Amino acid sequence: MQRDNNTSAPSTPSARIRNRRRSTEVIPEASKSNGSPLLVDDHNKYRSMLIRAYSTLWMIGGFAFIVYMGHLYITAMVVVIQIFMARELFNLLRKSHEDRHLPGFRQLNWYFFFTAMLFVYGRLLSQRLVNTVTSDKFLYQLVSSLIKYHMVACYFLYIAGFMWFILTLKKKMYKYQFGQYAWTHMILIVVFTQSSFTVANIFEGIFWFLLPASLIVINDIFAYIFGFFFGRTPLIKLSPKKTWEGFIGASVTTIISAFVLANILGRYRWLTCPRKDLSTGWLHCDPGPLFKPEHFTLPGWVPLWFPQKEISVLPVQWHALGLGLFASIIAPFGGFFASGFKRAFKIKDFGDSIPGHGGITDRMDCQMVMAVFAYIYHQSFIVPQSISVEMILDQILTNLSFEEQHALLMELGQILQERL
Repeated sequence: MQRDNNTSAPSTPSARIRNRRRSTEVIPEASKSNGSPLLVDDHNKYRSMLIRAYSTLWMIGGFAFIVYMGHLYITAMVVVIQIFMARELFNLLRKSHEDRHLPGFRQLNWYFFFTAMLFVYGRLLSQRLVNTVTSDKFLYQLVSSLIKYHMVACYFLYIAGFMWFILTLKKKMYKYQFGQYAWTHMILIVVFTQSSFTVANIFEGIFWFLLPASLIVINDIFAYIFGFFFGRTPLIKLSPKKTWEGFIGASVTTIISAFVLANILGRYRWLTCPRKDLSTGWLHCDPGPLFKPEHFTLPGWVPLWFPQKEISVLPVQWHALGLGLFASIIAPFGGFFASGFKRAFKIKDFGDSIPGHGGITDRMDCQMVMAVFAYIYHQSFIVPQSISVEMILDQILTNLSFEEQHALLMELGQILQERL
């Protein structure tokens, strides 16, 4: 006797699995009435949340330890992150069939990558390297000579790679090879633009690296938490799981966290002092006016249950509000851009390095936008306010020779005599 097709059980295991998936994705009637796409209740979301939380704790713990170790270790962490990001992005458009006919083509990508790394970090750290070896005359002369010809050496290394690329061009594969060449250079621009600003922030004071990076982490965590428990209204089509509830909740939390966190971090000289060399010793410096507390008496209308009548505020906390506002409203668009990019290439994540999070690039999309803004903000609004007598003397003693220091003293003495 033949069964009715509407009531019969699925005849194959794959059909049963498909039906089971459909049964777990029930869209409420409310979504059908107004036509707006509501988030589907996923029975595995709690398991995904636990995996994500476990990975997040490991990342935060490792990050805190590296920050404690100091500037050089943080810079090394940035380098490792760059390598993982480059690997994920290189593999994104890789075609194994074409690569088999192009021996050494992958190595060319990494050749350009390490040439760019030598150029960027050589420019950023050259003066600090000179300051490190000043006491040794031989090393000082050697390093000075290397720095003098650093740019021309990097240029000819790049030209060698350019010639290597031209000599490896193969008929019927020109389009793929030139596409990979352009893709490689776009990766270098994206990765090293972000990293150069990040490392510059680190050596201006770990505070200017740690605070912006922490705000992105806080925003990401609370966007997930608020969206997980309260999310109902989709935010943007590029990221279906993003909700307005998560966005607004994370924004408020991030701005408040910026003000509080700046007060905590700004009281440690290890975090606020700039690093002028590549040593790992403890830092001692005048923190500057932005990190010296100002005391405010609370007005009388403050409730009696509030334990303090006077509060201490660091001037840098007002600047932190600007960083928090950017981290909560503008920086998430880096994530939206990455989501659109992944949709264009029909991939879920850039990689699978971090359980529950995807790849390294998936976690660095907003950080890249934030690092550039933090550097620009610091150079535009912080540097003019943070100059002190100790900082000026440090620059003079570090960067000028004895003859130049003597000439400066004579010029300064003459100027002061004319003013008296």
